[in-house]
Amino acid sequence: MEIENMNKLLEVMRTLRGEHGCPWDREQSMQSLRPYIIEEAFETVEALDELDKTKPETLAELKKELGDLLLQVVFVSQIASEEGLFRFDDVAAAITAKLITRHPHVFGDAKVKDSAEVLTNWNLIKKNKESRKHLLDGIPKSMPSVLISQRYTSRAASVGFDWENAEDTMKKVEEEKVELAEAVAEGDQNHIEEEFGDLMFALVNYGRKLGLDSEKALKRCAEKFKARFDEMENIDPAFVEGGKSLEYLEELWQKAKKNLSRNIR
Repeated sequence: MEIENMNKLLEVMRTLRGEHGCPWDREQSMQSLRPYIIEEAFETVEALDELDKTKPETLAELKKELGDLLLQVVFVSQIASEEGLFRFDDVAAAITAKLITRHPHVFGDAKVKDSAEVLTNWNLIKKNKESRKHLLDGIPKSMPSVLISQRYTSRAASVGFDWENAEDTMKKVEEEKVELAEAVAEGDQNHIEEEFGDLMFALVNYGRKLGLDSEKALKRCAEKFKARFDEMENIDPAFVEGGKSLEYLEELWQKAKKNLSRNIR
């Protein structure tokens, strides 16, 4: 049944792109689909973040978003097939071969003691197989900077380049705070930006050592800020028109925090 459904999806995509298909679908190119791929990837992540396995509606939402993301893979593959470049079957074959190659401890004779060693082997195999010059090559530079920082430090840690514990990583955060303060005192904007970036990078690395997803943590903080700011506007809609003192706004902020705290309880 799974193969039947996949074949049906591929056939529908071919029909949409065919001579009597959908005008919009026929007009698309690989590059024009780029924003949709990014959007669907983020929507899938959001569905994962909001997943509650006891709530059928969140399971349905995740299933829908996974389908939307799969559609983009099928769409690009169909365009590539029309241009004589490759087919969806080639995409599936490539990832299948990669999974087998990257798991010699499952499909070969290699032995590993834990998941950390699996990750180390994965990265080294990836570097060698894909003829990459450096271990950190291949991480998409178009990803959000927090995610890039997490991936860089995680991959470096997989080969032993890491602080021994979270406490040592926190010392680096404190060191970067001092250096940022010194840069601010100097007034050199370029230096300030550099040191600010160093501090953010150190914080992301500290979060990794604590077992946190820094991107998720920052997003959670941003959503909390929005909820409180929205509540300030609920209390006094006119404040967004400006003219209020900072003292008044701070008082409004504290009221919003209390209101939301009561709602949580």
